Amino acid sequence: MSPLDSFPSPEAGQTAIRNVAVIGAGISGVVSAAHLIKEGFGVTVFERTNTIGGVWCYDQRVDIDPPFPNTIPPAQDWTDLETEGLRVEEALILHGPPGPCYAGLKNNVPTSLMKSSLLAWPEGTEEFVDQGRLVQYVHDIAKLHHVTENIQFHTRVESVTKPEGKAQWCVKTSTLRVEADRFSVLRKSESFDAVVVASGHYHIPFVPDVPGLSEWKGRFPGRVIHSKSYRTPEPFRGKTVLLVGAGASSLDIAREVDALGGKVYQSRRESKYDLTASRLPQAVNRVAMVAEFIADDVDASKPVCKGEKEGAIPGKILLEDETILENIDYVVIATGYITSYPFLEDLEQPSVSWEDADEKIVITADGYTTHNLHKDIFYIPDPTLVFIGVSQLVSTFSLFDFQAKVMAKVLAGRVRLPAESVMKAEQRDRKARFQPGDRFHALLLGEQAYIAEVLAWVNANLTKVGLAPMKGMDAEWLRAYDIFKANRPSLTKPH
Repeated sequence: MSPLDSFPSPEAGQTAIRNVAVIGAGISGVVSAAHLIKEGFGVTVFERTNTIGGVWCYDQRVDIDPPFPNTIPPAQDWTDLETEGLRVEEALILHGPPGPCYAGLKNNVPTSLMKSSLLAWPEGTEEFVDQGRLVQYVHDIAKLHHVTENIQFHTRVESVTKPEGKAQWCVKTSTLRVEADRFSVLRKSESFDAVVVASGHYHIPFVPDVPGLSEWKGRFPGRVIHSKSYRTPEPFRGKTVLLVGAGASSLDIAREVDALGGKVYQSRRESKYDLTASRLPQAVNRVAMVAEFIADDVDASKPVCKGEKEGAIPGKILLEDETILENIDYVVIATGYITSYPFLEDLEQPSVSWEDADEKIVITADGYTTHNLHKDIFYIPDPTLVFIGVSQLVSTFSLFDFQAKVMAKVLAGRVRLPAESVMKAEQRDRKARFQPGDRFHALLLGEQAYIAEVLAWVNANLTKVGLAPMKGMDAEWLRAYDIFKANRPSLTKPH
């Protein structure tokens, strides 16, 4: 069966799938492109930075500060490079912003669980390695499977639409070209039979709307940052730091600052997703969530505390349990990121609530859920739009590789999706079971059940037409998963 003329079309008159656009050259984009190439598709990967590796790429530069607060998917200004007097350095950051990777970043899922079927880790690889090793691994996959030569770097996807009555997706891009101290932008519009969105979700910082936080950011700009701007603990040596949030980056920053003699408070809400408590240094103080940032009564028209030698921030912090914190030198907002795909245009509706999402919208005001996806992969109204890397609290590399294999087999026509009505009914049922405080795409320790469910569907299709069944995770992965699961904190109650 040829992948060029076998895809079961979601629309009458859909042409055969031959060429596929992949957005992003992190692990999700690279494994997606590799599996598509193995199936015989023509592939073009669009990457807005200058390198492969996505979230794991370390860059000393930091992105432009987000608004304080920043709680819903923002509108993207695609004319941002037309600003008069813009320098090359500024254009590079606007067009391909640096990610959140810090110098000391390591994987928090062991490498025995975090691997691609496309390439084994070198013999003797440690379970936890630095970000440079992770980037090299992604590079090696891309080179081995001929992905690298199909990547367009410094290229930002600005629009993905399928015009009414058309069979192909129209993908509009802008490529930034730099020569010495000048830059230019090349804009193109191309047609693709399918599009894979693998752009990740660590781009737009989520900044909560806490009373007084905006004022603190305005008056003490050098002392209040989002964790996306964190690079090394050195500026915090011996300082008193308040971390707001209790995710992976908060844990890492707490460890690094504590090791340099800093005093650390970690402010958080009770949640079953708070899995960091047992791994924090003993000296770190876990406190209630911030209720209000209160600045001292000084000249509010003049920013203060820009530098590291100006003393503590002149103000206090009221917590939800009415505790007061004072003499804080730095505040790091480590509250995660907003999921956004601004290039999807009308499919992203920041003014629509989660509850009011219809059966076409992809992104709503919550800035977390990617709506209307079958198995977190296929856009139900038109499965030639695919998402890889949406699932969270998973083995990342391994699961995204698994999803990419499934995606490639479906686009190649080797596996048929259920009827659209069946997929919609399953999605409605999933939403009906959703509970306040849950994360829609978080598999937690349900990854094995998800894989088994998807494999059952895929292999029923493959065996029906006499093809070999697709393999799931290997024995090493299964053993490592059992160990990892046994060592994780309880997920049954907040702690």
